[in-house]
Amino acid sequence: MKRWIGFILHLAMIVVLTSFGSYTVMKNGDVEIPESLKVTTNLEFFAPQDSIALLDEDEVIPPFLGKAFNGFKEALAFKESQGKYHRVNTLGYLGKYQFGSSTLHLMGVYDMDDFLENPELQEKAFEANIARNKWILRRDIKRFNGKTIGGIKVTESGILAAAHLAGAGNVKKYLRSYGQNDVTDAYGSSISYYMSKFSGYDISNIEQKKNAKV
Repeated sequence: MKRWIGFILHLAMIVVLTSFGSYTVMKNGDVEIPESLKVTTNLEFFAPQDSIALLDEDEVIPPFLGKAFNGFKEALAFKESQGKYHRVNTLGYLGKYQFGSSTLHLMGVYDMDDFLENPELQEKAFEANIARNKWILRRDIKRFNGKTIGGIKVTESGILAAAHLAGAGNVKKYLRSYGQNDVTDAYGSSISYYMSKFSGYDISNIEQKKNAKV
């Protein structure tokens, strides 16, 4: 019995060694690719640099963060400054949300250099301004929310985005004239454009406040 077991193991070893010996290791260059499988064209495409240079802010797509307040403020910030806290435009508007100094004074901010260097302060200023404009426009929001003016559906977020652009007083005039008094800023953005672009966001978490401060 022992001899038979030894014979079987010896035979199995021979079979294994013979099997490995029948294969050779392929070296680089041993395999030829058939002509039908070879790639003959450049599949990588590049956009011309001049076309990239011509892109404006609205053609660069911001990240979509949903329709809650965070999505609203980041979409508006992207339009204003591409979300850059240290941005100062040619008219002197400051920060991520492009505030004017007079608006910041209303919310208790007087040091413009500190404001530019303080992202937390900029976020608080944005929320305070939304709360303040909500109070100023509270009757107009109630009256016009859901209506259509000039083909644009009026929403609370659209009204407040337009107020950020042109001021609450000008938005009142726009709504009460049913779109006839449409103010445009120095860069060509209008109340109606902001009303449309930033419509449909849920900003109910920000409560109206008469004298909102940071």
